[in-house]
Amino acid sequence: MRENFGLPNLDRYRRGPFLDGKRERQEAARYVENLNIRIAGLEQPVGHLSGGNQQKVVLAKWLARDADIIIFDEPTRGIDVGAKYEIYLLINQLAAQGKAVIMISSELPELLGMSDRIIVMHGGRVKCEITDVAAATQEDVLSSAMD
Repeated sequence: MRENFGLPNLDRYRRGPFLDGKRERQEAARYVENLNIRIAGLEQPVGHLSGGNQQKVVLAKWLARDADIIIFDEPTRGIDVGAKYEIYLLINQLAAQGKAVIMISSELPELLGMSDRIIVMHGGRVKCEITDVAAATQEDVLSSAMD
């Protein structure tokens, strides 16, 4: 898990030509705690984790980049309800911190529950923009895609 987490962040953990393993481990451990990643230890292979915990490791390594814009592509596909809830909380926290969050999802209830605005695309083209998400229904979104 530690190596998986650290790979896209190597520039942050370098000390000259060497890797600052202590800093990498500390930051990985901080994300394990903050995202409630259930793991036996930092050296546990990610492939041995549940789907939800694997998804959280992916989130941790990219959140460590501290980007202002974060794109979530099917962030809850194939994970259990508990892990979904935790990811929804995280997305809401990021938005509250002022991060721009773009979520791509084929799950209409997820989009309607998490979005401030929905852009419906079909065939690579924007079909519709829904700004009043609170009043929108799944049927509204589907009919926009089919027009």
